[in-house]
Amino acid sequence: MIARTLALLCLVLLGAAWGWSRGSLIGTLIGALLGSLAWGIQDGISATRLLRWLNNGEVTGTPHLRGVWGELLDRNRKIFKKLEKKAQGSDARLEDFLSAIQASPNGVVLLDANGAIEWCNQTAAAHLGLDPQRDLGQAIRNMVRSPTFVAYLTEGDFRHEIQIDGPGQRPSQPNKISLQIHPYGHKRKLMLTRDVTAVQLAETMRRDFVANVSHEIRTPLTVLSGFVETMQSIPLEEADRARYLGLMSQQAHRMQTLVNDLLTLSRLEGSPAPGTGEWVDGDELLRQVVQEAQGLSHTIAETPHLIEAQPGPALQISGVRSELLSAVSNLASNAVRYTPGGGRIRLGWRVRPEGGAEFFVADSGPGIAAEHLPRLTERFYRVDRSRSRETGGTGLGLAIVKHVVQRHGGQVHIESVVGQGSTFVLSLPPTRVREAVSDD
Repeated sequence: MIARTLALLCLVLLGAAWGWSRGSLIGTLIGALLGSLAWGIQDGISATRLLRWLNNGEVTGTPHLRGVWGELLDRNRKIFKKLEKKAQGSDARLEDFLSAIQASPNGVVLLDANGAIEWCNQTAAAHLGLDPQRDLGQAIRNMVRSPTFVAYLTEGDFRHEIQIDGPGQRPSQPNKISLQIHPYGHKRKLMLTRDVTAVQLAETMRRDFVANVSHEIRTPLTVLSGFVETMQSIPLEEADRARYLGLMSQQAHRMQTLVNDLLTLSRLEGSPAPGTGEWVDGDELLRQVVQEAQGLSHTIAETPHLIEAQPGPALQISGVRSELLSAVSNLASNAVRYTPGGGRIRLGWRVRPEGGAEFFVADSGPGIAAEHLPRLTERFYRVDRSRSRETGGTGLGLAIVKHVVQRHGGQVHIESVVGQGSTFVLSLPPTRVREAVSDD
């Protein structure tokens, strides 16, 4: 800066000296003017280069300037670098924010003042049947045609949420979407969506469960109450009295069985998955189940069933013995209850080709129609309600089986043909199965 100032000052002095040497005041003024003009031209060039650089808005490719203009250039360049770094940080935070919204299980839609879609995440697109790219700028009322939503948008009362049918709604696969609009800014709107299908199904199952439990308990209670009133109001012969007491005992036992099954289900749902430290002998389970099934057959059937334990590999199963016994016993007892007397029941263990093991129970009963198979493991679901009550079933046995098997990492498979019998299979993963360890 000093060198440049000295150079320009020298030009002025040289011009003045030239005029003085001529002995002319005018010449001296002309020389000083020429020097000043040179100074001004140099400053103008520097200012022009600085303005051009500022107009381009580029931090890189800066001109080489000296003096005051160079100092001004350096300070502006530092300011630009700070602003650029701050802008990059803001962009990064915005990207992180959008990524977080994109990963949200709830849908997010941003609407402008006219109700057009400005942005939406993939979740909202799936909930409402939108295309996150193609539908940008489209009016939301044209994309979501539900009459409930259109009325909600028209009324403008967004203090509560509404529910609409999801895209591709089918009677066999209900799909419910809850959404609510939140105004913000200048007539802009934020719309949040969430899938409440599972919540509604759970609520429906809860209502059905309470209704079924009430119904199952009400029936034996009505019978018991009727017998008690009869015995209290009417003198009975000893034979009638004994018969009534027997029926009352049967209904009380039915209620006790129902309560025990409910407690079992509650315990299974509320406890953690079993570990892998306890190993149960598969042959021992099989022998106990066969013994119980034979005892039940002699109790309820005029002609006992032919119950066969099929030979299989010597296995040990990792899990809770009481739970595994409850699961396999339920399958065996169901086969006995629903297979006519004299029928054949086969059960045993077998190894799966891809690893793991299966416990199967095959009967020669009447079979089950295909439309009932997907729902057999639901609580209180019965193919024939009158037949189930006659055989003493609570409608919870297969639900218990499903919970036990799932807690042990397995699955329940059911195959049945009407008139040809049914086969129930419990499949367990390889991590839960090993060859039996010999005592020798």
